Amino acid sequence: MEGDRKAFIVGISGASSSGKTTLARLLRDVFPNTFVLHEDDFYKPETELPIKEGLLDWDCAEAISIPDLARALSHIRAHGTFPVSLLSRTRRKPRRTNSPPGFQPRLDSKEDQNSIGAVPVPRAAVAAARDRVAAWSRPGQPGHAILGPSSAGASANLDEEAKGKGAGLRICIVDGFLLYSPEMEAGGVTAQLDAKLFLVVSRVRATERRAARDGYVTLEGFWTDPPGYVEKVVWPNYVAAHARLFERGDVDRGRLDERALRDKGILAQVGGDDDVDMRTTFDWAVDMLMRQLEEFAAGAGAGAGAGDRVNEG
Repeated sequence: MEGDRKAFIVGISGASSSGKTTLARLLRDVFPNTFVLHEDDFYKPETELPIKEGLLDWDCAEAISIPDLARALSHIRAHGTFPVSLLSRTRRKPRRTNSPPGFQPRLDSKEDQNSIGAVPVPRAAVAAARDRVAAWSRPGQPGHAILGPSSAGASANLDEEAKGKGAGLRICIVDGFLLYSPEMEAGGVTAQLDAKLFLVVSRVRATERRAARDGYVTLEGFWTDPPGYVEKVVWPNYVAAHARLFERGDVDRGRLDERALRDKGILAQVGGDDDVDMRTTFDWAVDMLMRQLEEFAAGAGAGAGAGDRVNEG
């Protein structure tokens, strides 16, 4: 593994309402020493957002403080903790704590106040995945050498348990709708991701899911999509930022360009329907993350190519 690296950073990206936050939270609850950083917590103030089609545009790169996000990831890679000193310019604020050195601060995230609805993965499936990761992390198994002694058994959600010095590699999961966009690449964000997972969703399903949400907690209060927001802003912005990952740039058709994914080290479920159920996606992501951690530990690097679809059954 790289010299003094303290964290392995996993990106989960995809369109709005593709299941990014749901998957991030599921993986956090299955893998030890894991915490989540939300791209949405790096939004600029509402007064600085651009206007598109007469509407505030929350769904473009210009709405995100990319330099702050890049600095946060750099800190996490080096220290394995949230960069509390950088959070004053984001929507995160640390809660006061008298915890000992090495403790991961508990942070109030605006994104974590947003509802994601019922988790569409059976508890038994989550428990089975947790057991599989625990077995992989036991002494003598590949995960133990990567995640360290603290990985064996117990839950290790870093904003709930103190993790002192001597723990193994920590895992930071970053969820965001623009992580693999040209702007994030240019801003030094994408290069800091050790594993890059991409979730695909059809326009119809994304629109349905977004419409079912009550709205979003913001610095200024609460945002509810105005009529036509998805059609005029959300989906066109997603297409513009991700066309290069799809065959012939046709995002609506939904066929990923496997060569483009390989070139950029992005892992995705390819070769089937756009709307993969979360149970299948969750099982695939657990397998991919274990594999990527092993490759990272072996010095082979992460994100070697597009992952094959994991079929149910």
